[in-house]
Amino acid sequence: MITLTDNAVAAVKTALSRTREQAEGFRIMVQTGGCAGFKYIMGLESVSRQGDVITETDGIKLFVDADSQPHVAGMTVDFVTGLDSSGFVFDNPNARDKCGCGKSFS
Repeated sequence: MITLTDNAVAAVKTALSRTREQAEGFRIMVQTGGCAGFKYIMGLESVSRQGDVITETDGIKLFVDADSQPHVAGMTVDFVTGLDSSGFVFDNPNARDKCGCGKSFS
């Protein structure tokens, strides 16, 4: 299960309210790539896919595909705002190492 912090929930709700396309929730995927081996792919989602695990936090549906589930189980997703940049931050207990930007892991 993935935990979304209050800041992450607020960021997703803002994105959902601003989209022109119909979206029911938020998808998190893991793909091969990035500077550390795996990278996170995120985006708004309108439909579930076969094999998805769907959880809900504060009215936000979170979709995770079957291949990504073992990589993100137990992960916490936060959204931070800083002077230099803002974005999602991942605290993933399955990551042995991560790159400097925090968007890629091994």
